Amino acid sequence: MIIQPKTRGFICITSHPEGCAKNVQNQIDYIKSKSPIDGAKNVLVIGASTGFGLASRITSAFGENASTIGVFFEKPPAEGRTASSGWYNTAAFEEQAHKAGLYAKSINGDAFSNEIKEQTAQLIKKDLGKIDLVIYSLASPVRTHPETGVRYKSTLKPIGNTYTNKTVDFHTGEVKEISIEACTEEDIVNTVTVMGGEDWQMWIDKLKKEGLLADNFKTVAYSYIGPKLTEPVYRKGTIGKAKDHLEATAFTITDALKDIKGKAFVSVNKALVTQSSSAIPVIPLYISLLYKVMKEKNLQEGCIEQIYRLFKERLYLGEIPVDSEGRIRIDDLEMRDDIQEKVAQLWEEATTESLPEIGDLEGYKDEFFNLFGFNFDGIDYEKDTNEMVSIPGLQ
Repeated sequence: MIIQPKTRGFICITSHPEGCAKNVQNQIDYIKSKSPIDGAKNVLVIGASTGFGLASRITSAFGENASTIGVFFEKPPAEGRTASSGWYNTAAFEEQAHKAGLYAKSINGDAFSNEIKEQTAQLIKKDLGKIDLVIYSLASPVRTHPETGVRYKSTLKPIGNTYTNKTVDFHTGEVKEISIEACTEEDIVNTVTVMGGEDWQMWIDKLKKEGLLADNFKTVAYSYIGPKLTEPVYRKGTIGKAKDHLEATAFTITDALKDIKGKAFVSVNKALVTQSSSAIPVIPLYISLLYKVMKEKNLQEGCIEQIYRLFKERLYLGEIPVDSEGRIRIDDLEMRDDIQEKVAQLWEEATTESLPEIGDLEGYKDEFFNLFGFNFDGIDYEKDTNEMVSIPGLQ
């Protein structure tokens, strides 16, 4: 079929297998160009098919020579209908991993469920024995609780008062004012249940109970803090409550892993164009301004650069550097005073007319479409493309 991008709101409902393969290959090439990492040998990535999770799997495999198992929930292709981008990403990753002689298998299903946890545990037991590192990178907006069967849906709302500020429709470039109504207590509970640390802890508890965690085991979950500019809708909103819970859970997990000298960390990463961040009001405008400033200072990083630096410069040091709250900070460049002061100044100047000059909206749009395999040089998007791509190591 001829595969073109089709958008619905803040998501793209088509994806291009060759473009996704190009995206994966670019990240593999980056890791291969860097010095090797002396780290984990057996890695489980929960939420392994896009964004930081995909970058973590690529870094583990091609930076550490690790065996990897990826868990995700992606839509397979059907005749005349593309798969989701994460499906094609994983197919491309596994093809390259297997060519390099690396173990790579995947499980597609609801990571929140007991069934997928059990299937994963059995695969680890059969093939790898023990796991050295678990990356937790789920970004689902809904969760069906495995014990109660209740379905929870997260929200992106401020707490206390309606929040009004600028945002941008990155498809049209229009900068406009947006108001988001304050949340209810139920919204907070739902968001913490979906995006907090409970499921992360359930995964680690399950793997430990099955005897699948190696001595000196590590687990890392990903979080974001961001600037004062986005605080009301992010860090001090419903999602911030979930991130607070996630970060508190790291200490709970670490306490439960003392007998194997295991540790749990939260890594605070920088703002990037992801399927999740595109849907958060205010964030696309902030990112377009941030990218402009960071590129001018030659400090810009994507997912793969961020995760390589996390693994190489933080995670496998004798003493892992953390902030006063015990978090690893890979958002250190984004949060530099000079960066944030410049972004805050540009924010005041941002209008529909000025944004093309003061921001990097084209870079934002390119990265958004790259997520789905589009806008890559060297790919003919007018040619007939086979959408029926399979994942070699899918269980």
